[in-house]
Parts: sequence; structure tokens; C-alpha cells
Amino acid sequence: MPRANRATTTASTPQARALAKDAEPQAEHRSPWRRLKSLPFWGVHAAALLVFVVPFAWKWVALCAGLYGLKMFAITGGYHRYFSHRSYRTSRPFQFLLALTGTLALQKGPLWWAAHHRHHHLSSDQEDDIHSPGLRGFWWAHVGWILSTDYDETETHRVPDLARFPELVWLNRYHVLPGIGLAVLLFLAGGMPALVWGFFVSSVLTWHGTFCINSLTHLFGRRRYRTSDDSRNSLLLALVTLGEGWHNNHHYYMASTRQGFFWWEIDITYYLLRGLAALGIVWELREPPKKVLESNLVTSAATPGPVDLDVATLEAP
Repeated sequence: MPRANRATTTASTPQARALAKDAEPQAEHRSPWRRLKSLPFWGVHAAALLVFVVPFAWKWVALCAGLYGLKMFAITGGYHRYFSHRSYRTSRPFQFLLALTGTLALQKGPLWWAAHHRHHHLSSDQEDDIHSPGLRGFWWAHVGWILSTDYDETETHRVPDLARFPELVWLNRYHVLPGIGLAVLLFLAGGMPALVWGFFVSSVLTWHGTFCINSLTHLFGRRRYRTSDDSRNSLLLALVTLGEGWHNNHHYYMASTRQGFFWWEIDITYYLLRGLAALGIVWELREPPKKVLESNLVTSAATPGPVDLDVATLEAP
């Protein structure tokens, strides 16, 4: 049975629902363990403020920008488009490299990330969606659910195609180790300025850049396709996240490697993947078919609903 289109059947706007939910206390928010779990997260934010204390140099800004780009690509091109949606193929060694680089962003392991993201697509902006701003409020969708203790477990039944690789299972279990190693290397190589700019500041920026897709792209932007959720497209967020801002496109046809469906929709992650494909490192990048590009438009009377994909059935390396 098709899900109801919340964007057209709900009287209030997603923004109004998010504001209303932000004002409501939720049991998940009051977990005493959540405060302890949140300490490292807020500690990294506090440490990032040391940029106003350590000596300034443009090379540290460049270091921050470079690591931000690397980690954001690892999340968008690795955790999201590869592990969550299997929208292209690659070798087992490069698969592990994508996973390893993704852990540097400190967003937990590849299996945990992909499992929760697949669940999000199954119930986007419905009651079972754990980070819908319209249902649970902006703050919860942006960061609250991540800090909650309710979603710590990796739902391996959602990622059987990934759980069969022991190296990915190991990395998922010890996902904090590469990030700690990066922090140590930065400090040894450049002292406190390198640590602050390269680790703390880049981590905070990568976190909130990624989190904006969960929150803001379900509240603000334009809708090209009629989907059963509140997903929207945003050029600004596409630039910030290397292409993830074309969120309505993605929710309509999640199988596509390319999320900027048209030439004027900048999708840096896709361009980088095309470069890797030219080198033979990745292959079989999926494109949206013409019938997908032209169907189910908001201006049409087509029946709303995304084009679904059973990611678990895709062939692994």
C-alpha cells in the first residue's frame, strides 16, 4: 500500500511541525546516559574554539579545508552512495579504504551508518523515521538522535551484504581508532594548530554539514518530484556537502550515483566518482533513466512515491 504524501496532505508546513516538536519534551531527550555519551561530542566543539588561541596561518586553514573535503567525500561517496545504496561497484580493497576514510569523520562505523540510513529511506518522514524534523523537531533530526542511547546498536539485518566482510565488521566495531590516530598524527606533525584546525574544526564542520541533510533538506528548498516525504533540493547545501543537497532527487530515485540529475545541479561527489571511474577504481555508476527524470513531477498529477531499490540484493565485490 503506498504511503500518504505528507507534503501535500498535512495541513501544517514541515517548518511549523518542526518548531512545534522542538518545543515538546520527549522521553528520548531525557535519558540520563545521553548526557554522558554527549560529552566527547561537545568536547570536540569546545576544543574547536581554540582556533582563537593557537597561532593563525593560512596553511592551517588549508589543512582544515582539505580534511573537510576528504571526510565529506568519504561520507557522501562512501558511507552514503556506496555502502548505503550500492549505487556503484568497486574492488574489495577500495571498499575498505572508503570505509576507513569514512571513520575519520567520526560518524560511527560503515555498517551502523548504512543500516540506519536504509531504515530512514524505508520510512522517511513517517512514524518509524528516527530523524524526521517534521515529526520530532529540528534539533532531534539534526543531532539529538545521534546523541541518544536508543540507536547505538548496529542493525546488521539491514546490511547483510556488508556484514559478510570481516574487515568491515571489525572497522565498524572499532570505528573510533582511525579518528584517534589521525588526531595523534596531526599533533605530532604540526602541534596544537594542526590538531585544532585539522581535527577539531574539520570534525565539527563535517558533522554539521552532514547533519544538515537530515534536518534542513526536509524543511527548506524546492521539490521537483512528488515523494511520500518532505525531501527538498538545495543548491547551497549541495555545495556544502559536495552534492548531497539534491535531496528530493535522491529520495525519488535513490539508486542513482548521481544526485544532481541535471548538468546545472552541481554534484562534486559525482564528479570525483567519475574521475575514479576513468581510472578504473570504481565502475558501473548508476544514472537516473530518462523516464525517471520526466515522471512524477510536482507539477504533474502522477501518483506520488519514490522509485525504491532493494539495496541488499546488489552484488558485492
